[in-house]
Amino acid sequence: MKSLGVLLLSLLLPASAHAAEDGALAFTPCRACHSLDPAERNLPGPNLSGLIGRAVGSDAGFDYSPVLRKARDEGLRWDAKRLESFLADPAAMFPGLWMSMRGIENAAERQALVKFLADPASR
Repeated sequence: MKSLGVLLLSLLLPASAHAAEDGALAFTPCRACHSLDPAERNLPGPNLSGLIGRAVGSDAGFDYSPVLRKARDEGLRWDAKRLESFLADPAAMFPGLWMSMRGIENAAERQALVKFLADPASR
């Protein structure tokens, strides 16, 4: 439950600020393995800077699971729709994926995360 101060502040912020805040919050658990800083490497997961528009499995120097290498070789690219589907159930989209995330059940949380990842200005 939000404190009264946070609740009042959220009422004063434009809707876009809420989405950025919600997306940043949704990204919090992802930070254990991923970074949005293009210079940050050597994490358990690939760097997610510039993810939208990028080929699936294409972060140079990252060792992807065979299913993601196959997706890359087939020319799949990350767009908002594909990313949202992936975040809903990663293992269903890419069976054999090495990532252990179950997925984000809440559609609003997924959408906020996709917008956050797609828009560097929101960070």
